[in-house]
Amino acid sequence: MTEYALEVSGLTKSFGGQTAVRDVSFRAARGEITGFLGPNGAGKTTTLRMSLGVIAPDSGTARLFGRAPDAASMDRVGFLPEERGVYRKMTAEAVIVFFARLKGVAAGEARRRARAYLERFGLAEAGRKKIKELSKGMAQKVQIIAAIVHEPDFIILDEPFSGLDPVNQSLLEQIIREQAGAGRTVLFSTHVMEHAERLCDRIILMARGQKVFDGSVEDALARVPRQIVLGAPADCDLPGVLSGFGRLERIGEEDGALLWRLALAPGADAQGVLRALVDAGVRLTRFEPRRAHLHDAFVALVGEEAASPADTAAGEA
Repeated sequence: MTEYALEVSGLTKSFGGQTAVRDVSFRAARGEITGFLGPNGAGKTTTLRMSLGVIAPDSGTARLFGRAPDAASMDRVGFLPEERGVYRKMTAEAVIVFFARLKGVAAGEARRRARAYLERFGLAEAGRKKIKELSKGMAQKVQIIAAIVHEPDFIILDEPFSGLDPVNQSLLEQIIREQAGAGRTVLFSTHVMEHAERLCDRIILMARGQKVFDGSVEDALARVPRQIVLGAPADCDLPGVLSGFGRLERIGEEDGALLWRLALAPGADAQGVLRALVDAGVRLTRFEPRRAHLHDAFVALVGEEAASPADTAAGEA
């Protein structure tokens, strides 16, 4: 069997003369959690649709389990699309059973799994209610269950955390970890970096339709200069004292003191900065080494403008 659940090479797609995705290549390894990240409009959804054969690329190829997407390979995939939508006049349980049966699960087993997942997601009492009677968040949980109820080898979730409250976001993170722990490949797209930072073995960063990074979370964070937030009285010559330690930026005031952010230069460290400040007699009101986050890495890689949400092109996110 192929080592990768998904392999895409050179995917490119334009809508109305505007390029939504340009020359994107990556692979999703078996048993890994891969985050497909970027702001709205970065090209994530279009790339996922091409990966599954939902839309045809202008150029490039996609392979599921080592071959072009077809009905047999799609039976091994669970897909939560960005556009939420299930049959509103069916009950929650019936919707889940229906999708399980489409993927070849026997009727009795489909009902058993549906009820177990509804219980797990706190929807046991909602199983007999029609989708139109459920809240938006409850209906979304039903659609998430429908994407995984057949226990697929490869799970693709497009913005799965959108619309869920913090409790259910935490539950979904737990479900994703369990799916990967069972040996399944999980790829999810999101514009919220915190989820990926907690979950992913590997991340792919997109901006303006192009891939800008492909690697581990640790590798991405290594692209960010270490930072220290400093507080000191206004009469201190902090720029002079810290010359050569990195880029110093004034960021505000706090309790009568000025706040600064120091992005450390290569080779500089927090202990050296603190020693220089003490030797200079600086009366510190704050000295706070700051842990880098994925958003910081994204900004470092593509710039603040590209890291901000963009206008959706041709209905794409």
